[in-house]
Amino acid sequence: MINTLSLILYRKTKKKAMSTIILGIESSCDDTSAAVIKDGYLLSNVVASQAVHEAYGGVVPELASRAHQQNIVPVVHEALKRAGVSKEELSAIAFTRGPGLMGSLLVGVSFAKGLACSLRIPLIDVNHLTGHVLANFIKVEGEDYDPPKFPFLCLLVSGGNSQIVLVKAYNDMEILGQTIDDAAGEAIDKCSKVMGLGYPGGPIIDKLARQGNPKAFTFSKPHIPGLDYSFSGLKTSFLYSLKDWLKDDPDFIEHHKTDLAASLEATIVDILMDKLRKAAKQYKIKEVALAGGVSANNGLRNAFRDHAQRFGWKIFIPKFSYTTDNAAMIAITGYYKYQDKDFCPIDAPAYSRVSI
Repeated sequence: MINTLSLILYRKTKKKAMSTIILGIESSCDDTSAAVIKDGYLLSNVVASQAVHEAYGGVVPELASRAHQQNIVPVVHEALKRAGVSKEELSAIAFTRGPGLMGSLLVGVSFAKGLACSLRIPLIDVNHLTGHVLANFIKVEGEDYDPPKFPFLCLLVSGGNSQIVLVKAYNDMEILGQTIDDAAGEAIDKCSKVMGLGYPGGPIIDKLARQGNPKAFTFSKPHIPGLDYSFSGLKTSFLYSLKDWLKDDPDFIEHHKTDLAASLEATIVDILMDKLRKAAKQYKIKEVALAGGVSANNGLRNAFRDHAQRFGWKIFIPKFSYTTDNAAMIAITGYYKYQDKDFCPIDAPAYSRVSI
């Protein structure tokens, strides 16, 4: 149901401007981001990361929310400046409503509500996971644009999610399979921490894996029915294998870290692609997209390209800047929802847990 106030504000903004300009705000975890989309084209995408968490080996929620409070105003200001757009020209504000860290979400949600109220323009709530999927639809003036055609499959992999999504329309998605425990990104981060490589583990493992032998070590793979995933067993296998090897060689990790990284990455990619192949065959779909923070992983991207050749898939892989948390994906989702007048009320709360 369309919120009455938002619909009134929508009609007013339509009268005063022909172009549709959406400000997107993303603050679900530890990146503060703002982006501007005009008539479907991305004009700016600004991201402020938080280095403070590196010392703790993971995101500290309280520190994240404080950093968002410091970053939100300058990030939004910079996004509007780069886009060459004034806040008075905005048609609506799209914001990440969830899932994510509640403290972090509240900063973005509250700012979006306050700005929308002051400008008397509609609010658009965006599911963070939906935004990742629709990152494949971000277009930039002067760049080739060939988005997936509905229906298509999307492998959504991040620090908190590993899902195979059947995308029937921008507002009609069905989860076919998902992790029943750890996500792929979470498993990588934890294994990186065990090796003493630092945080975040994904980019570190990815870089080391390019120099190693993916067949050097073998780790256990789960046997989960259907299209669901599980990575907790792999994480345990990795941990106990390391303990055994370290008994014989205390410097085993240092001597073999590239091969360990390559073997770990290869195992995770194989698990992900095995279920994706089954889904593509079961639903007879050849258009397959990638999304989420782990989609920046080179091993996974190469596996996608390999499967495109082997199985005749038409694949879609977002630019690196659209894989991690960013407001461009929130803005493009907001743009599509704006076309349908799909607004949200001013009292819509943030939510820390929700599915697509």
